[in-house]
Amino acid sequence: MTLINPALFRDEAASDETLAFNRDLSARLNALPDQWIFPPQVVRERREQGLGPFPAPVRSPRAETRVIEGPHGPVPLRLFRPQGKSATGAFLHIHGGGWTLGSADAQDPRLVEMADRTGLLVVSVDYRLAPEHPYPQGPDDCEAAALWLVRAGAIEFSVSQFALGGDSAGANLAVATMLRLRDRHGLTPFCAAVLIAGCYDLRLTPSARSWGMDKLVLNTRDMDMFVRHYLAHGQDPWTPDISPLAADLRGLPAAHFVVGTRDPLVDDTLFMAMRWLAAGNAAELKLFPGGCHVFQNFPLRIAAESNNLIDKFLIESTQ
Repeated sequence: MTLINPALFRDEAASDETLAFNRDLSARLNALPDQWIFPPQVVRERREQGLGPFPAPVRSPRAETRVIEGPHGPVPLRLFRPQGKSATGAFLHIHGGGWTLGSADAQDPRLVEMADRTGLLVVSVDYRLAPEHPYPQGPDDCEAAALWLVRAGAIEFSVSQFALGGDSAGANLAVATMLRLRDRHGLTPFCAAVLIAGCYDLRLTPSARSWGMDKLVLNTRDMDMFVRHYLAHGQDPWTPDISPLAADLRGLPAAHFVVGTRDPLVDDTLFMAMRWLAAGNAAELKLFPGGCHVFQNFPLRIAAESNNLIDKFLIESTQ
């Protein structure tokens, strides 16, 4: 029985647009200075100017802000309501960036689009970043945000359906958040999870270890450095709260897994989706030929197709 079409992984399966984009992006990123010669704060400032893999962030005037209390202090949240209608539920968004980079206001246009299409209130968490705030501060902030959403947020916004998700490190934190609510609080409030190109094994899966130095958003050195920053206190990377591939995954919600075949983290999604199913949870797996790491953030036809499928999954799961 064939579970996944192997033809999706062949070069000829990718569109000319995707292949040309990958060539251009790789050439541009490989010509930039090694980001690890700069302190993380400088890398964040350069990304703010568009001097990294992604265009400079565009902020939406529709964003609302909240600040909640977490175990390490205030945790800012960024909220987007669906336009012209009441929210039918809420989606907790956790951004990526290797636990070191990124912010809650870096994907406003996509989060606005998601809110309007799905009818969900979208809440993005500005969790603490490593190495200034290493593990467990980031997941602690995400846990606090999830608890606020399903308790005070549910009352304030009159919603009772909840989903969550994230990309890259954000997908890792989304799974860790679900596990913490289940194991620490006896709560399983989420009915759906969107897990985009997640990193689920911080020992690095074979595709991540063998990728090498070619910079297509992410390379093996980046992943090594992200893990080093995140686990600055020397924790065991195979701890389930850190590498959820090692966790007991029973009782988790239906999940939409998606990854591009030219992503160093492709094995993480393949392995995690199979473990998700083996734990008795519903899951769908979408593979996009030639897609680079978090390709949904770029103006590509495969990005539009993937985002459409994510929104469709959320609508069907929450209504």
